[in-house]
Amino acid sequence: MSYKLSRFMSTATAGYGAFALVSPEHLGRALEADKKDLPGLNLLAQTYGVRDLAISSLGIFGRSGKTVKAAMLLRIAMDLGDAVLLSSKTDDDEIRAKVLAVTLGWAGLNALALVVDSARND
Repeated sequence: MSYKLSRFMSTATAGYGAFALVSPEHLGRALEADKKDLPGLNLLAQTYGVRDLAISSLGIFGRSGKTVKAAMLLRIAMDLGDAVLLSSKTDDDEIRAKVLAVTLGWAGLNALALVVDSARND
């Protein structure tokens, strides 16, 4: 099976997707959000769960390298979008740093996996 690192990262992301669906309150806690914002953040977390499971399924089960690459590029784009949107919604520098570390960290790991796999498989 080709694109092993990308498939591994897709599996890890699917794990987060499942977690986000089962425990959506994690996002509000991580952002130290106001109580009034929690229902919306719970819905956002569940949306992340659905999105991540859908994209990850392409990365895990895709038969061609092109499918896996497309899934990885989508994943990276989603992580970068999450970084911009979530970090812009807080005034707390520590929370912003945490959000950016997680989202850009995942984007970076996914990008690295894709670059390594592409060099090995193309």
